[in-house]
Amino acid sequence: MCSEPSITVFKADSFGRILLVQQDTRRFIRRDLSVTPLWLRLPAWWLARREARALAALGDMPATPRLLHWDGVHLERSFMDGAAMFKRPPHGDQAYFRQARRLLQQLHRRGIVHNDLAKEANWLVQADGSPGIIDFQLAMLGKPRSRWMRLLAREDLRHLLKHKRTYCPQAITAVERRVLKRRSWLRELWFASGKPVYRFVTRKLLHWEDNEGRGPRQ
Repeated sequence: MCSEPSITVFKADSFGRILLVQQDTRRFIRRDLSVTPLWLRLPAWWLARREARALAALGDMPATPRLLHWDGVHLERSFMDGAAMFKRPPHGDQAYFRQARRLLQQLHRRGIVHNDLAKEANWLVQADGSPGIIDFQLAMLGKPRSRWMRLLAREDLRHLLKHKRTYCPQAITAVERRVLKRRSWLRELWFASGKPVYRFVTRKLLHWEDNEGRGPRQ
């Protein structure tokens, strides 16, 4: 007979709550949409459904969450023992960024692009010091060799290299510097049109921070 679960609120925002659920020896993360305001339920459901599809496609890929349950209201994924990059910065850790590059390559080979790796909160430093990736709400599935997916994959890589430049600048290679300097039309379009709208919605309407993914401003 299972005992009553212990529930800890990790994060609460306009799109629902992120809960850590402990039941007997099991620990998992639950995204709860039941508390989402009515006017945001459709986009919250759309984002959670998108994450569920991406997690299902990940299967048993290491250093990423497993999909446990999705019913349209609750999304449950496996718990990953680690801290967000900004909480446990990998200063000077070349091994971390080598492993992160390989992890990203594995993700892209499966036909998945993350689309939100600029946020340090979506990169984990796991208990053993290795990288992990979470929060696949904006992820996209497609054919890895298609032009569109290759463009998005390159943006994922650029975001990783930006973090490497911040925390491990001495290890940036000449090739990586060229990747960082090469800005795609997609990035330019986003900064010219999408970014101002995103900032207005997240900062003014939802009161989120923009670039760190660290929750609402106090």
